[in-house]
Formats: sequence, structure tokens, C-alpha cells
Amino acid sequence: MNIAQIYGQGRVAFMGIEVMVAPGSLVPRPETEVLGHAALDCIGSLPAPRIIDMCCGSGNLACALAHHLPGAEIWASDLTASCVQMARLNVERLGHAHHVHVRQGDLFSALAGLGLEDSIDAVVCNPPYISTKRLATERASLLEHEPREAFDGGPYGLTVHQRVLAEAGAFLRPGGWLLFEIGLGQERQVELLFRRARVYEDFGLARDASGDVRVAFGRRRAGE
Repeated sequence: MNIAQIYGQGRVAFMGIEVMVAPGSLVPRPETEVLGHAALDCIGSLPAPRIIDMCCGSGNLACALAHHLPGAEIWASDLTASCVQMARLNVERLGHAHHVHVRQGDLFSALAGLGLEDSIDAVVCNPPYISTKRLATERASLLEHEPREAFDGGPYGLTVHQRVLAEAGAFLRPGGWLLFEIGLGQERQVELLFRRARVYEDFGLARDASGDVRVAFGRRRAGE
């Protein structure tokens, strides 16, 4: 089923739930389920984890994690109004409004003043990770139905990864996890970004059913 058909249906299955979708927000992909399951592996044993879903899109990850972790408190954020609107609709429709909070802003600035610093168990992020040049050439078809903000990761496809790595440490508790969805073949560059940040350890990767690396993660060092 193509993107236009999915938008026509108005909903899509994701990690055991069904989320609403509409033009203006990214349609959830199967590879993002790898990110969700990796997060569950990292924090699923915690009775009341505190989670940030950065670049939340339609809210699929936040709602799926709320579904699988009923004791969780989750803050979801996106830059674009259309994504925030759709995320709030999904949160309400799926009955998670009491513990999933959706805000609009530029990355972590949306969460300023909430007192979340040094308290978050996991930050999950499905950032844009396609280079601007590729979006103008072989991947231009992605922009026929979905917003550029969901795909354009800057000159090398890693601009948002770099910013999140720099900002997330202030919100994670010592030992808290930062998990990214990444593009095919980006694992070495992302590992280098984690190591250069110097506040993360236990770097790891998660693969999809085909064996392709789709998720990179690390945890905040104690004492950092």
C-alpha cells in the first residue's frame, strides 16, 4: 500500500495499536517499530519510566510506548503544528491523555521550564535523516505527500542527530538511554557522534527483520 492509499484510509497499524494519519505528518514505518522495541528492551522493566519522544510526528511512538508501559509518563514534541495536532488526536483517541503530554517547539526548547532535567529514563527520536541533496534527486518522491521536515536531515542527513545528542544529556538521568532511528549505512557516523559527545556509554545497535541496522543507542554516563 502506498502513502496516498494510507492517507486515504486515515489510519495505520503500529506496534499493536492503530494510529490516525493525515497529510502534514509522517506515516509511521515498520523500521520505527525497531526503535520502539529497542526502547522497551532498555526501560521495559521500570515500573514508571519517564520518556521523551522527540520529533514525535503523529505520536505513534509515544502512544505505542504508553500502550506497552501503562505506568510511563511521556512528553512528546514536534516542530510542526500539523504533527502536534495529529499527535494530540491520537493521544486522546487512544486514551493516553493523562500520561502523554504533547508540546510544540524546536527540539528540547518545547520542554523548557517543565523541570524535566536529570530525570528522564529514555529519549527516543525518529529524526529526519536523509540528506538535502538526496531529497532533491533520487528520494524526491518522498515529498509528494509527506512534509519535508520529516525527512530533511541537512547536508549529511545527521543535523538533528547532532543537536539531539548535544541537548538530550541535560534531560537524561545518569544511566538514561538515548535512542535514534537511523538511515541505512549511517551507523558508523552516528557511533562517532555518540563518542564525540563524551557523555554517553554502552553504545549499541538494533537491526530490523532483514538484518539492517535501523537504531543506534547509548546511555548517559554516571557523573556527567
